[in-house]
Amino acid sequence: MEMTAAPPAGYTVRRPRPTDARDILEVVSAYNTQVVGFADCTLDDIFDNMAEPGFDPETDGWLVHTESGQAAGYAWIYGTSGADQVDIDVVAADPVLSRWLFTQATERGRDRARDHGHDTVVLDAGIYRGDQALRDLVSGRGFSPSTTYHRMRVDHGPGTPEPTLPAGAVLRRGAHDEPSRRAAYEVMTRSFAGQEDVTVRPFEEWYQVREARPTFSWSQLSVLEIDGRPVAVCESNDQFVEDENCGYITRLGVVPGYRGKGYAKYLLSKTFAQNAAAGLDGTILHVDTDNPTPALGLYLSVGMQPVLIIDVWRQVLSTT
Repeated sequence: MEMTAAPPAGYTVRRPRPTDARDILEVVSAYNTQVVGFADCTLDDIFDNMAEPGFDPETDGWLVHTESGQAAGYAWIYGTSGADQVDIDVVAADPVLSRWLFTQATERGRDRARDHGHDTVVLDAGIYRGDQALRDLVSGRGFSPSTTYHRMRVDHGPGTPEPTLPAGAVLRRGAHDEPSRRAAYEVMTRSFAGQEDVTVRPFEEWYQVREARPTFSWSQLSVLEIDGRPVAVCESNDQFVEDENCGYITRLGVVPGYRGKGYAKYLLSKTFAQNAAAGLDGTILHVDTDNPTPALGLYLSVGMQPVLIIDVWRQVLSTT
């Protein structure tokens, strides 16, 4: 889609392409280092984001260069298949450019929802707690804090123990066929039902997201069964292997009726042992502080500690 809005003076803008991944990484890494002290991004992260089914680079991305050809800013939006909820990510050191990109992303999110027949759209922006400039920008645009994510980490020593399998339990490691994938999907859906900031994707979209990610393999998905019934799930990927030599737990859930029995703690401890055996320095995950289950207490109890805070800022806009 052709862009009609001109960028600020001294910049050019176009749609991003996969071949731009290194330029995008350069912009994001430099910005993150300024804000939190380290890059917090890898090339695989960029490819993961560009492969999101809810992202169309021809309409939903903006890559900005200086007149000399230096990458200077990047923004993108992605959302659910229903388009009524959209995540916005804006990266630019120049506050003038940041404001312009944020306007483009916000308007595109509104248009996307309108095109799908929605009267309103929920816009979310995940922002590092220490990024005061971006926090000021979104608050000035009518966004308000919605929830907070803590990045948790535990470091592994050479003696990380293997946990004991709970009584009556069977651990199914890997999901290499459709029945096992659907079982994992069902447990995830039931485990996270009702959480405000969790988007439930249709199975096919859920599958496509994982197939497209270079950091994920189906061997990293485990389901715990009790008396033949799938009741708990743990999903990991390699997102933090390259930059921190850590495993990353992306989803850990237990269905209602089976919580409080130690199943989540077992899956955590099992993953820690696997990561330690693989030579990884630690394990990372993110926890939503609005999670209705006592997740933060669980992670602290197994030795994880918060290392970074990300706030989600939200605005609901009319599309009419």
